[in-house]
Amino acid sequence: MRILFFSVVLLVLISCGSARVNYDYDDQTDFTSYATYNYFGDMETGLSELDEKRLMDAMDATLGEKGFMFAEEPDMFINIKSTVFKAQAANNVGVGLGGGNRGIGGGVSIGIPVGGPKMTRELKIDFVDSNKDMLIWQAVSESPFREGDTPQEKSEKLQAVVDKIFSKYPPE
Repeated sequence: MRILFFSVVLLVLISCGSARVNYDYDDQTDFTSYATYNYFGDMETGLSELDEKRLMDAMDATLGEKGFMFAEEPDMFINIKSTVFKAQAANNVGVGLGGGNRGIGGGVSIGIPVGGPKMTRELKIDFVDSNKDMLIWQAVSESPFREGDTPQEKSEKLQAVVDKIFSKYPPE
């Protein structure tokens, strides 16, 4: 019984902390032709200066592992936009009343939200072809966000989000 309890708790913790990522890309683009990147100079990320540096360090490391090089005149530019919002908790408790007699029935049900709103960070990353000035790839992630995380926790969480975002780049 104790093992079952800890397994359920572990499963809940793992599922609550993961990022969801949606991808979109131009299916006419040859992604093998891109080898260099840079960030837009006028980029307003919506992140604090420290979080922006953490995110860009994580992206530079991940893109480097994928064979990309940072360049002053790149093949593609990267734009980053982040927003934090309150998402309503998905946990609800249902309370219902019902009754019926001889084939006639009725009922009332009420859903009561459990817990308060959760903070969520949406992170949008755009890859733009520098020659055509055209969006070629986009990833939008949503992940849990806590204001009071330590710098180490912030770095680890941003690295995990970046790893998940770039797990599907380049598209097949």
